[in-house]
Amino acid sequence: MKILLVAYDNDSPISYFPLGLAYIASACRNAGHEVVIYNQDVYHWPEEHLTDQLDNERFDVVGIGVIGGYYQYRKLLKISEAINKSKQRPFYVMGGHGPSPEPEYFLQKTGANAVVVGEGEETVADLLDAVSKDGDLSRVKGIAYIDESGKFRQTERRELISDLDGIPLPAWDLFPIEHYVLFAPYSIQKKGRSMIMVSGRGCNFKCNFCYRMDKGLRIRGPKSIIVEIRELQNRYFISNIAFFDELLMNSVGRVTELCKGLLDADLNITWGCSGRLNYAKPEVLRLMRQSGCTFINYGIESIDDTALRVMGKALTVKQITEGVENTLAAGISPGLNIIFGNIGETAEILQKGVEFLLKYDDHAQIRTIRPVTPYPGSPLYYYAIQKGLLDGPGDFYERRHVNSDLLSVNFTNMSDKEVHELLFEANKTLINKYYSDQKKRVIETAHRLYIDGDASFRGFRQV
Repeated sequence: MKILLVAYDNDSPISYFPLGLAYIASACRNAGHEVVIYNQDVYHWPEEHLTDQLDNERFDVVGIGVIGGYYQYRKLLKISEAINKSKQRPFYVMGGHGPSPEPEYFLQKTGANAVVVGEGEETVADLLDAVSKDGDLSRVKGIAYIDESGKFRQTERRELISDLDGIPLPAWDLFPIEHYVLFAPYSIQKKGRSMIMVSGRGCNFKCNFCYRMDKGLRIRGPKSIIVEIRELQNRYFISNIAFFDELLMNSVGRVTELCKGLLDADLNITWGCSGRLNYAKPEVLRLMRQSGCTFINYGIESIDDTALRVMGKALTVKQITEGVENTLAAGISPGLNIIFGNIGETAEILQKGVEFLLKYDDHAQIRTIRPVTPYPGSPLYYYAIQKGLLDGPGDFYERRHVNSDLLSVNFTNMSDKEVHELLFEANKTLINKYYSDQKKRVIETAHRLYIDGDASFRGFRQV
């Protein structure tokens, strides 16, 4: 069959590589199907263009994957409308973190034929087989659909892929790769060519605001990771790797083994990842830096032990502080992510977060604090429903979640207005500090140029 996979436009001039879609493309192609990528993310076509393509070129299946963000949800509705308008409308399937926890709602809102629930490589291959033969979706594990009588059906959950090393590499060749290599996520390097990849799937922690499609943690072996990096170097001259795992730093032993493997392979790359501050030990961080790590994105969330316990973070303020100090001492830039508004949080807790960000700012990024969002599928989402703060996915997506920097559900004892005023003052302080530091650094650069004669200067420009 002929498959069209949609990489949706996220309104960014340069996009990060749609890795999940590339894995699905590889699975479809390995199952014997022809795959075409619709790169709205690169070319910024209006939705009418998609309708025209479906009208003018025959496809058997069209697919898309989305996360649970407010922008992505509204974009999905527009894309679904474009698909449903086409004169040769294909079988329409979707997947990802957005529809997986609430598949019935997404089927009703989009008119899609099926939702792949959770990990998709094996499921999509079985689904395509069923569509190409007798159309019996009931025998496909890991999907949801509306049957011919209009009744919602969800099949048995599919077992997870136990051997991640055996999954075929992403289908990079189907994408305009020269666009994506210009994007440097995690601020790993501002020069060279970058690509994202994953070293594992899942996370072994249970924060109350987090939703993941599948339980548990599965990791790839260092050999498999190194093979993929070498492929990226040989095919596309990649020098920077951004690991987009939910959590690469999942144990001291795992990180040590991976870093030693990278060093032994002599890959000469820089890389960044997501990390846990309880594993941010000096000896581990030194090894990470030696193997090329320049950035670790940390989910701090709060600088208050009570708030951390409530959200199930399994961290203490002492661990957070020591871990950040160790990271800076190792010469690695830390991503310091703090959210506000979890159950029972107060203005005093927010102020602790502001003071922490000011104290440990290395000027690598602008630091702001966002409100916590109870995404469908997360424990906090079901808590909100139980407490009468939220009335299901329709309430969340259509009325509450209108912007990631605004409250969708208020779990504090303050009014929405009070919370937003506190966030404004907190972020005003952080923003003023960031631009004050930037101004100082630019003036110092000008001094080195004009007074010290530093001829390496490349112009007053922002990238």
